[in-house]
Amino acid sequence: MNMLRELYTQTIMDHYQRPRNRGALADADLEEHLLNPLCGDEVTVYANFRDGKATEVKFEGRGCSISQASASMMTERLLGKSHGEAEAEIEQFRAMMVGKEDFPETEDLAALKGVIQYPSRVKCATLAWTAFQKGLEQQEV
Repeated sequence: MNMLRELYTQTIMDHYQRPRNRGALADADLEEHLLNPLCGDEVTVYANFRDGKATEVKFEGRGCSISQASASMMTERLLGKSHGEAEAEIEQFRAMMVGKEDFPETEDLAALKGVIQYPSRVKCATLAWTAFQKGLEQQEV
């Protein structure tokens, strides 16, 4: 179990230190900013869609390793997804963060499961996902 925890920590730190898809998207189809006032984490997520699929997904922000690593993982996960598929992925991630569902241990997102042992950190892990979901809801209006 200790080895698994080490691997998870390495995965989170890798995404934190070498974030995937960090940066702004000018004229993005989806742009949503969220702030966690409890800890000061903040994130802005961006996406462009073509033919109903996310062709670009990026984020900017600052905060703890968990919030930033989770945002990085989210951009990889939602790239190429339709609105419905993205909503399903967000729902599955939220379910994992309350202990109702798991991702295979081979996937980077599984590294964030340990966060549920620290309830105050769950909001850190879900911040970017919540922002993306809000952005999707804005688009559907």
